[in-house]
Amino acid sequence: MKRVKGMGGVYQPSYRDKKTGERVTVPTWWIYYNQRGKQIKESSRSTKESDAWRLLKKRHGEIDQGKPVGPDVTRTTFEDLMEMLKDDYAANARRSTAKLQTTIDHLAAVFAMDKAQDITTDRISKYVKYRKGEKAAAATINLELMRLSRGFTLALRAKKVASKPHIPLLAVQNTRKGFFEIEDFKRVLAHLPEEIKPVAITAYVTGWRVKSEILSRQPSHLDLKNGWLRLEPFETKNDDGRNFPLTPMLRDALEKQVRKTEALRREGIITPWLFHREGKQIKNFRWAWITACIKAGLGSETRDINGRRLKRSAKRIPHDFRRTAVRNLERAGVPRSTAKKLVGHKTDSVYNRYAIADEGMLKEAALKLASLHEADEKVAAPLKAVEK
Repeated sequence: MKRVKGMGGVYQPSYRDKKTGERVTVPTWWIYYNQRGKQIKESSRSTKESDAWRLLKKRHGEIDQGKPVGPDVTRTTFEDLMEMLKDDYAANARRSTAKLQTTIDHLAAVFAMDKAQDITTDRISKYVKYRKGEKAAAATINLELMRLSRGFTLALRAKKVASKPHIPLLAVQNTRKGFFEIEDFKRVLAHLPEEIKPVAITAYVTGWRVKSEILSRQPSHLDLKNGWLRLEPFETKNDDGRNFPLTPMLRDALEKQVRKTEALRREGIITPWLFHREGKQIKNFRWAWITACIKAGLGSETRDINGRRLKRSAKRIPHDFRRTAVRNLERAGVPRSTAKKLVGHKTDSVYNRYAIADEGMLKEAALKLASLHEADEKVAAPLKAVEK
């Protein structure tokens, strides 16, 4: 055993052969060192003493930098990262927990049984190439990479890995830009089933997320007397509570919905939902939506020679209501700080992403530009007369 004071040392382990009784020295060199009062032993995986000394110096350098070192770091696997990720999702009750396993399965096709330290940036690039070969969308690949990155972050915090590889994301240009003008909205609304109409009106006015924030409303969330529709804290994507004042259009739709619910109650049908189909919660209305859009001239349908439907699609989606509500509030002159609280945005990114601007300000800018051009013409006219 060879040692350096304060650093530890290097050695070749030995054992006694049970058959011959002789002492046998292992050809592989090992190192030992102290961290936080605990002695750590680690194989250099080399038969050269010089490699062992280099590894020992490297470990001391990592300790000086505050990096985690030791066998636990080198033994951490891809599966360990994913287990930590699962625990994190479960602990935080993330809505996407059910879909997490699909992501893990895709990642495991390339990284299964790998040590975490072997998942490098170049191997991640190969993973991206592999997923593109499977025709995966860029946004899907990015989601998988972000979850892998999260696994590494959790492992770093737990001191299970020494470092995190650079994980670059793909450029994604798939921003939806659909908006509803009032005429388009009324045409689609006219063709929607009666039970879906109040849902669409609520989405058009409030801009709230249809599935998680509107279809989940219960009668207790509606205060007709004081004129509010309410989202409780932790019911929203950003966990903030939200109140939306009842505009005339919204109030009219919700009052009719309350009357329908009361009529069902008199018939013995009790429902806990504000929006429902004969008392049953509405969970999806995709086909009804596509049909309404096609009838309103905002969709398309193809059929074969026998008249059978081949493909149906809509040019608008329910999430367009969210963008539309933001634009309507901007057009109405509502301050952005207030609009963000009503719709549920924390930053101005929605305005930048969809180029939503106050049309009044744009028209004012155009008038100022026109005035400048007129002034330029007045200055230039005498000069042109002199030249002639």
